Amino acid sequence: MPAHKHRWSADITSRSNALDLEKAVFKQGDPRRIARSLKRSAEHSRRRKSSPYRSAMSMLTFYINRAGRKLTAERRKTLEAAKHSLRRLFHRDG
Repeated sequence: MPAHKHRWSADITSRSNALDLEKAVFKQGDPRRIARSLKRSAEHSRRRKSSPYRSAMSMLTFYINRAGRKLTAERRKTLEAAKHSLRRLFHRDG
């Protein structure tokens, strides 16, 4: 095993064809700011393969799933609230 761990999930968030993310978007404390940032990135990205909504939601879900048990309850709550905000921003609340 190599001396350093390869973090493929970090590679995906930085170099995938999903979308171009703003730096430290998932570390923000306000769910609405996270959602607005993801929406903005999804709408302006030339690297996404599906709709802006699907790309933004996929990236948020991917981040939550990869963090897994390492997320604190408070952080998970913030990120889940960002999902709700993202749905509202894309008029998918229904």
